[in-house]
Amino acid sequence: MKTASPSLVSYLQTTTQFLFADLYTLTLRTGRALYYCDRDIPLNLNGTQFLANSVRVSGLKYAIKIGVDVDEQDITIQAGPTDTVNGVPFLAALRRGVFDGAYIQRDRAFFTAWSAPAVGAVTLFHGRVSTVDKIGRTEAHMKVKSDLVLLDISMPHNLYQPACLHTLYDSGCGVSRAAHTASGTVQTGSTTSVIVWSGATIGTYDQGTLTFTSGPNAGVQVTVKSSDASNHLYLAYPLDTVPGVGDGFTVSWGCDHSTGAGGCAKFNNLANFRGFPYVPPPETAY
Repeated sequence: MKTASPSLVSYLQTTTQFLFADLYTLTLRTGRALYYCDRDIPLNLNGTQFLANSVRVSGLKYAIKIGVDVDEQDITIQAGPTDTVNGVPFLAALRRGVFDGAYIQRDRAFFTAWSAPAVGAVTLFHGRVSTVDKIGRTEAHMKVKSDLVLLDISMPHNLYQPACLHTLYDSGCGVSRAAHTASGTVQTGSTTSVIVWSGATIGTYDQGTLTFTSGPNAGVQVTVKSSDASNHLYLAYPLDTVPGVGDGFTVSWGCDHSTGAGGCAKFNNLANFRGFPYVPPPETAY
């Protein structure tokens, strides 16, 4: 059952004709939210302005059914060169992975007049970006899944395997991400595959995560393949755009999910290791 504010319930019960619009909220991993509507004038809901004549979302339908099936939908997003995210064109940011793991919410808002704030709204869909199927010059096609996808995990939850079962920095791991994250700036000599930074040390950031906070790659998150003592962070995959000198980023330590120097020993966290290093490989099992 959908919930609505008392003012909206009263408005719908006493009004036979009303104005309504669909409002879309896209929330990035960084916490930044982007607001768009499907009308040709900006609309206001709870003090938040939803942009018009900007990014257009279509295909996101409302579905209701019994059970725990994951609601997966195909949507189309249209954007022009003036629609930007952190100064980067919207579709270019989508291609660079800025929207990986982003949340999308569709609300239907009701109005007494387009120039007035919304009386209230009902949430019709809330989920996350799943896959991007196609990106063109003016539009992109992608799949979104409802939050029930979080229940779609392999069972049993715990498996006997050599590598640690925990995800680095989760509650089971117990290691603090903030305590193992550093801030830096891109230095001279950096390329799309190598970031020159004086804070790089041997092995510390291997398999870690680097997130740009400014510059043309702002919001882009990449995996660090390895780091060395010569001020280099080697990226697992090249960037689409060469970072500029002075561009800011944060980088977190990585873990190879072992008990060795690249895993729990690096974090002094052997007590929380949740693997079975002596499990024989399948080839030797009878």
